[in-house]
Amino acid sequence: MTIADALRDAAHRLAEISDTPRLDAELLMADALGTDRGALLLHRMRDDVPSGFAALLDRRLNHEPVAYITGRQDFWTLTLGVSPAVLIPRSDSETLIEAAIAAFPDDAPARILDLGTGSGALLLAALSHWPQADGVGVDASKPALAVARDNAQSCGLSDRARILHADWRVPGWCDGIGGLFDLVLANPPYIETDAALARQVHAHEPHGALFAGADGLDDYRILIPALAALLAPGGVAIFEIGATQRLDVTALAEADGYDVECRQDLAGHDRALILRAQRPA
Repeated sequence: MTIADALRDAAHRLAEISDTPRLDAELLMADALGTDRGALLLHRMRDDVPSGFAALLDRRLNHEPVAYITGRQDFWTLTLGVSPAVLIPRSDSETLIEAAIAAFPDDAPARILDLGTGSGALLLAALSHWPQADGVGVDASKPALAVARDNAQSCGLSDRARILHADWRVPGWCDGIGGLFDLVLANPPYIETDAALARQVHAHEPHGALFAGADGLDDYRILIPALAALLAPGGVAIFEIGATQRLDVTALAEADGYDVECRQDLAGHDRALILRAQRPA
């Protein structure tokens, strides 16, 4: 059997559990070959199937996400390492980086904070765009911090990215972060505790980074009031939200004295809320 044959068969089998069966099959095959997808499609389709492909395919058929199987995920312009200790960075979250760039059309932010950094995706994407900026990423999960530090190193950004342990559910959590920030990014947990999720998410991704109480708003109730101690004058905070949470999170932010804008992702769903302190009347 050639690789082309194996990909057709794998895509057929994966169609029952994946919205992107052919892509999944190609990524797993490339990983088994130790190459990238482009090289696979251009040069390797008539080769024999590598011995490791069957085991990778079985893992995917058991609903394990492709990114955890291969150990990497593309985000913005970066390729990041991922493990089950962190959420898989998703293209929807790139909306926050686009919103941040739009929020600073002239002067770049000098200091950037990423709350709940996970893999480091948002922080490292922002630092890659603004080469003069420094940043801090915080997370309550020490295994996640190890992933973020490795990614900062592999992306050549470790000299500008400090990765710190902080749990915002513990009083005084922001005392050790140090200073004020021009840009605060956050993709906190925002899923309702009893929400139905796809098996590959619920069974494999870290629940501590997913669920935020009965209404999914627990972490916004902590983080929005904390911004007063974190944002520099004129600073901007950008939060990822669930597609139905715009009104609720906006109300929390406005009650705390922030003007709020919303930016949609490529699918047209509300995805990023941009918060700026209201100016005195």
